[in-house]
Amino acid sequence: MKRLQNHLIGVEQGETLLFSDFQNNGPMWADEGERCVIRQVRFSEPYRKAPNVQVALSMWDIHSDRNSRIEIAAEAITAEGFELVFRTWGDTQVARARANWLAIGELPHEDDWDIP
Repeated sequence: MKRLQNHLIGVEQGETLLFSDFQNNGPMWADEGERCVIRQVRFSEPYRKAPNVQVALSMWDIHSDRNSRIEIAAEAITAEGFELVFRTWGDTQVARARANWLAIGELPHEDDWDIP
C-alpha cells in the first residue's frame, strides 16, 4: 500500500489512442508473432514522486476468427509521466485500440525542501 503524506493529492486521467493499424495494414493487424506498442504519457504537471497509475482498454477492435491475446500496462512510471504499453502475440489481429489511464499521487507543496 502506498501511504500519501501530503494533503495535496493529484488525480489526473486521460485517454490515449494506441494505434489504428487496419487502415494501413500495420503490424498489429497484418503480422503474426509478438507485437508491442509503447506510447509516452506526460502528466500536465509533475507529481512529488511517482504516482500510482491504472490503465484499462476503453476500445479494441479485434479479428473475430483469431485468439484474443492482449496485455496492457503502465511501465517506467516517474513523477513526470509513464509508458503506456500494449502487447499481443501469436495469431491475434488487432485493428485498433484505445486506453484510459488514471494517476493518483502526492503533489509538491510550496514548503517542500529540495536538499541536494
